[in-house]
Amino acid sequence: FASYYGDHMVLQKAPAGAVLWGRGEPGAVVSVVLSGDGGFVVVKKTTRVQEPSGTWTTVLDPMDQGGPYALTAAQGSENVTLWDVYFGDVWLCSGQSNMAMTVLQIANASRELAAAARYPYVRLLAAAPARSDTELLDLRRLDLPWAVPTADNLGHGNFTYFSAVCWLLGRRLYEARGYPIGLVEAAWGGTPIEAWSSPRALRACGLPRDEGSWVLKPGRGFCSPLSSALAPSVSRHRDLSGPQTPSVLWNAMIHPLLNMTLRGVAWYQGEANAFLHTDRYNCTFPALIADWRRAFHAGSAGQTEPLLPFGFVQLSTYRQQSPDDSFARLRWHQTADLGVVPNARMPNTFMAVAMDLGDERSPYGRRVPGRRGRSDGALGHQPHPSLFFLGSIHPRDKQTVAFRLQLGARAVAYGEKNLVFQGPYPTRAGLEVTRKLLNITYSQELVYRQKDTQAFEV
Repeated sequence: FASYYGDHMVLQKAPAGAVLWGRGEPGAVVSVVLSGDGGFVVVKKTTRVQEPSGTWTTVLDPMDQGGPYALTAAQGSENVTLWDVYFGDVWLCSGQSNMAMTVLQIANASRELAAAARYPYVRLLAAAPARSDTELLDLRRLDLPWAVPTADNLGHGNFTYFSAVCWLLGRRLYEARGYPIGLVEAAWGGTPIEAWSSPRALRACGLPRDEGSWVLKPGRGFCSPLSSALAPSVSRHRDLSGPQTPSVLWNAMIHPLLNMTLRGVAWYQGEANAFLHTDRYNCTFPALIADWRRAFHAGSAGQTEPLLPFGFVQLSTYRQQSPDDSFARLRWHQTADLGVVPNARMPNTFMAVAMDLGDERSPYGRRVPGRRGRSDGALGHQPHPSLFFLGSIHPRDKQTVAFRLQLGARAVAYGEKNLVFQGPYPTRAGLEVTRKLLNITYSQELVYRQKDTQAFEV
């Protein structure tokens, strides 16, 4: 089997069929058997190892939710069996450091870690950070093979594994849906969207593949003036390199997963693009979504739906008072400049609003030393020790983020009706000139609370 199949995994349930693949002797016949209790054969598939790739692929018949099953691939006298396999929904979680933040780093971490044992049917897989100049067939390695959640693998370290947003989203979905959820993390801190985009998606937005022509722009940053935030070794006009290079994370961390049948994607990224091609994000983000959908649909032999549900997190605030508008502009571009999703340019998407969740006192606002090349900074994978941010780009309240994401997932991906997953939207505005009033009618009833004599909340 390929690297990301293993004991304890969750495969996508019906109506889609789960795609399986692996390596073998070119020309050899491989039989794949799914068996239940007592070895009862549920599904049997036969396929041939293709030349010259040396890979085989098969699609299981659609399976109802549940398990456990055993899955065996045999070639001649050799065979490999995977145990404790379940069928449910598989979600891919990707992005930069706010997606990579582990449960260990968030608010009420000890309580969240202690709750892990209550969710044995939410299974975890984490791809290790990797980059490549060419598209890879398989992941280079895993940080966490398929596993049942524990306090240790949910809080392995800072910005390592497992993603807090991904875990909390999966946990909420399990509570709402009542069947197994598989979570796949592929995230790397400090990375721009261009690194996660295929060359096709970049060309769609007129961006050159040659990263030598890409530089960070002066005057865009988390500090003002920007020069005070950049260490002497970090140029204000420096070329992108390492995991920031165009398409290198698509090649090494997304392309290998294309054969996987998915139910949806959760995305938390954008901080790095406050420095790079900020005003092209209104193209690069919709282009990435459309390109990933095409690629996952094709790679899974049509099993992943063409309009794969795609959820994302709005950028939060990082500082209460700042003259810089890069985050505000990026937020607007996250919706393809339409202010709300789903929309015509971003169908079947949903957004978790997070601009009200700023956490200026988060200890993860300043640079945190990376581990195995990971970083929590928006400027690079190995920031200089004197690089810092005023305020914090890493709010610790990931519970609210995940709650809002799962509302969007339930409404958009699962089609639940009468579920409020968006904020009030203006439907009508009228100007009363004589009274100097602008009357706005919203799609939802608003509740007004008088906090004290000088403040109110809507």
